[in-house]
Amino acid sequence: MSQNRIRREIHAKANRVREAATLADMIDQKLLIFCFCNHCGHNSEMDPRYFIQSLGPSFPIPALCKLMHCSSCKGKDITTRPAWPNHGGGQIARHD
Repeated sequence: MSQNRIRREIHAKANRVREAATLADMIDQKLLIFCFCNHCGHNSEMDPRYFIQSLGPSFPIPALCKLMHCSSCKGKDITTRPAWPNHGGGQIARHD
Protein backbone atom coordinates (compact mmCIF):
# COMPACT_ATOMS: atom_id res chain seq x y z
CA MET A 1 0.00 0.00 0.00
CA SER A 2 1.34 3.42 -0.85
CA GLN A 3 1.94 6.01 1.84
CA ASN A 4 -0.54 8.39 0.21
CA ARG A 5 -3.29 5.79 0.30
CA ILE A 6 -2.56 4.95 3.93
CA ARG A 7 -2.56 8.65 4.78
CA ARG A 8 -5.91 9.16 2.98
CA GLU A 9 -7.44 6.20 4.82
CA ILE A 10 -6.23 7.51 8.18
CA HIS A 11 -7.62 10.98 7.47
CA ALA A 12 -10.92 9.57 6.23
CA LYS A 13 -11.29 7.49 9.37
CA ALA A 14 -10.44 10.46 11.61
CA ASN A 15 -12.88 12.75 9.80
CA ARG A 16 -15.87 10.41 9.95
CA VAL A 17 -18.65 11.95 11.95
CA ARG A 18 -19.65 9.80 14.85
CA GLU A 19 -23.31 9.66 15.62
CA ALA A 20 -24.26 11.27 18.90
CA ALA A 21 -26.10 9.29 21.54
CA THR A 22 -29.85 9.80 21.46
CA LEU A 23 -32.59 9.83 24.08
CA ALA A 24 -33.56 6.30 22.99
CA ASP A 25 -29.92 5.16 23.45
CA MET A 26 -29.95 6.49 27.01
CA ILE A 27 -33.17 4.66 27.84
CA ASP A 28 -31.98 1.42 26.21
CA GLN A 29 -28.71 1.56 28.16
CA LYS A 30 -30.44 2.70 31.38
CA LEU A 31 -28.28 5.82 31.56
CA LEU A 32 -29.11 9.29 32.80
CA ILE A 33 -28.09 12.55 31.11
CA PHE A 34 -25.21 14.42 32.79
CA CYS A 35 -25.67 18.21 32.64
CA PHE A 36 -22.80 20.56 33.51
CA CYS A 37 -22.86 24.36 33.78
CA ASN A 38 -19.68 25.73 32.23
CA HIS A 39 -20.21 29.03 34.09
CA CYS A 40 -20.60 28.00 37.74
CA GLY A 41 -19.77 24.27 37.72
CA HIS A 42 -23.18 23.15 38.97
CA ASN A 43 -24.10 19.73 37.62
CA SER A 44 -26.91 17.23 37.79
CA GLU A 45 -28.23 14.11 36.12
CA MET A 46 -31.60 13.98 34.40
CA ASP A 47 -33.82 11.14 33.30
CA PRO A 48 -34.10 10.96 29.48
CA ARG A 49 -37.75 9.90 29.79
CA TYR A 50 -38.49 13.50 30.85
CA PHE A 51 -37.59 14.71 27.33
CA ILE A 52 -38.65 11.87 25.05
CA GLN A 53 -42.35 12.83 24.77
CA SER A 54 -41.66 16.33 23.51
CA LEU A 55 -38.39 15.79 21.59
CA GLY A 56 -38.70 12.24 20.29
CA PRO A 57 -36.44 9.20 20.71
CA SER A 58 -33.89 10.21 18.06
CA PHE A 59 -33.07 13.60 19.64
CA PRO A 60 -29.26 13.81 20.20
CA ILE A 61 -28.02 14.22 23.77
CA PRO A 62 -25.44 16.96 22.96
CA ALA A 63 -28.20 19.13 21.44
CA LEU A 64 -30.08 19.22 24.75
CA CYS A 65 -27.64 21.85 26.00
CA LYS A 66 -29.29 24.49 23.80
CA LEU A 67 -32.62 23.91 25.58
CA MET A 68 -31.32 24.17 29.15
CA HIS A 69 -30.29 26.71 31.72
CA CYS A 70 -28.53 26.22 35.04
CA SER A 71 -30.89 25.99 38.01
CA SER A 72 -28.17 27.52 40.17
CA CYS A 73 -26.85 30.56 38.25
CA LYS A 74 -29.44 30.65 35.39
CA GLY A 75 -26.56 30.48 32.88
CA LYS A 76 -27.16 29.00 29.43
CA ASP A 77 -23.64 27.63 28.79
CA ILE A 78 -24.51 23.99 29.50
CA THR A 79 -22.83 20.78 28.39
CA THR A 80 -24.84 17.56 28.15
CA ARG A 81 -23.56 14.01 27.72
CA PRO A 82 -24.43 10.48 28.82
CA ALA A 83 -23.87 9.90 32.53
CA TRP A 84 -21.54 6.96 32.16
CA PRO A 85 -21.19 4.80 35.27
CA ASN A 86 -18.35 5.50 37.66
CA HIS A 87 -16.13 2.47 37.97
CA GLY A 88 -15.02 3.11 41.54
CA GLY A 89 -12.29 5.63 40.79
CA GLY A 90 -14.08 8.78 41.92
CA GLN A 91 -13.90 12.07 40.06
CA ILE A 92 -11.27 12.03 37.32
CA ALA A 93 -11.53 15.52 35.89
CA ARG A 94 -12.77 18.84 37.10
CA HIS A 95 -13.70 22.02 35.27
CA ASP A 96 -12.38 25.19 36.91
